[in-house]
Amino acid sequence: MPQLLPTDVLFFLTLFGLFGLLVYSLGQTHLRRPWQKVFQSTQAMVSLVILIPYLLVAVADSIRLEGALVPQAGEGPVASSEPLSLLDLGLQRLRLSVEKTYSAPLQVELHAREMVRLPDGREIWSTPRLRYGGSHLIDPFKERTTDLFRRAIKGFFKGALVWLMLTVPLLAMVVWWTGDKRRVLLDIALGRSRFPWRAVLLAGLFLAMVVGVLAEWAAVYHVLGTDKVGADVLYQSLKSIRTGILIGTLTTVATLPLSLLLGILAGYFRGWVDDVIQYVYTTLNAIPGVLLIAAAMLVMQASMARHEAAFQSLALRADVRLLALCLILGLTSWTGLCRLLRAETLKLRNLEYVQAAKVLGVSQSRILLRHILPNVFHLVLIAVALDFSSLVLAEAVLSYVNIGVDPSTESWGNMINTARLEMAREPVVWWSLASAFCFMLGLVLPANLLADVLRDAFDPRRVS
Repeated sequence: MPQLLPTDVLFFLTLFGLFGLLVYSLGQTHLRRPWQKVFQSTQAMVSLVILIPYLLVAVADSIRLEGALVPQAGEGPVASSEPLSLLDLGLQRLRLSVEKTYSAPLQVELHAREMVRLPDGREIWSTPRLRYGGSHLIDPFKERTTDLFRRAIKGFFKGALVWLMLTVPLLAMVVWWTGDKRRVLLDIALGRSRFPWRAVLLAGLFLAMVVGVLAEWAAVYHVLGTDKVGADVLYQSLKSIRTGILIGTLTTVATLPLSLLLGILAGYFRGWVDDVIQYVYTTLNAIPGVLLIAAAMLVMQASMARHEAAFQSLALRADVRLLALCLILGLTSWTGLCRLLRAETLKLRNLEYVQAAKVLGVSQSRILLRHILPNVFHLVLIAVALDFSSLVLAEAVLSYVNIGVDPSTESWGNMINTARLEMAREPVVWWSLASAFCFMLGLVLPANLLADVLRDAFDPRRVS
């Protein structure tokens, strides 16, 4: 049976809302043209190709099944005692292949030395073999390099085959739509098409081959090593994608109503309404953001501790804490967009078409909805795209200082927090920090590049 947590429901509602917003904006003439610039931008489309797998992983990790069958040693498949997401079921091998402790990426032995008992009864100080990583190798010292190379080649071809299976129908649809097979394919091959098909297809091919290699390696190795309790770091990094995307999207949903409502009201009505709203966001800006978030999170944690009976499981408790963090970040980060919308509304209220609507007796609410809101919509799009990256980074910082998500929730912030002590070990355990950094960079950098294109396309002061 499917089971959705509160954040899952809000996440899917947000995705549907964003899709509806995109459809609405494409239906408006003054918004359709900027979107055409975005779709014709190589930078934006390649960034989107990188972001789509992140989104798919987050969606797969948000659909949970109760009573799913999982393999059990010596007993066959048994029903899981806790809900498992589609991502958990797809990564069963990574989830269940728990070693004794640390192991480096793609290695077949533990990272630290310990006393190992030999078959003849002697004990030596050495690094024991892993239970799962490279267990298929008889002589790992001679076979590991060759095996990795062979599996990499196999992964390249598998990724290229999947890419080809997706690309051929897509190109067939494009050719059918245009009706000129030779010209369309030639334009795509030479990079002359209006939509950057060549760059998108090459980026997709590269991504498919990388995923293919990682999948081949992950079937028998720990690609990014294991942590202190022997859990696979690649699995943790993939599970953390959902947390990062939820922080970015749900916090934006919590921010927009306050920013839109108060910003437009302050700029349009001015007077005492403007004074009160300015006083509120000026006061909030005077309080250090981290202290305000920390105080709110501590109050929330104390409240949850007093009402433990309300939470049926640890997963629900961790999810409520994640939702509370999103709401708190939203309630403390709306001031910047509010100030921006107020300034834009102050300019729009004095334009001729707004003054004409007032003279003709149009109601205030209709003016706000039909004349003011559509003309500040571009600022909302730009702010949402830019704030997403900063919110993902904010979660990492807050978890690092122990006021972020629940410790049981997989997140890049928790991985970085754990890596603090690991970097002081001898030998150094560096792969948890490096994995969190690379996955976070893979999400934040394309999001920033896409935000730059959106800003340039929707900024009315830029003439192209």
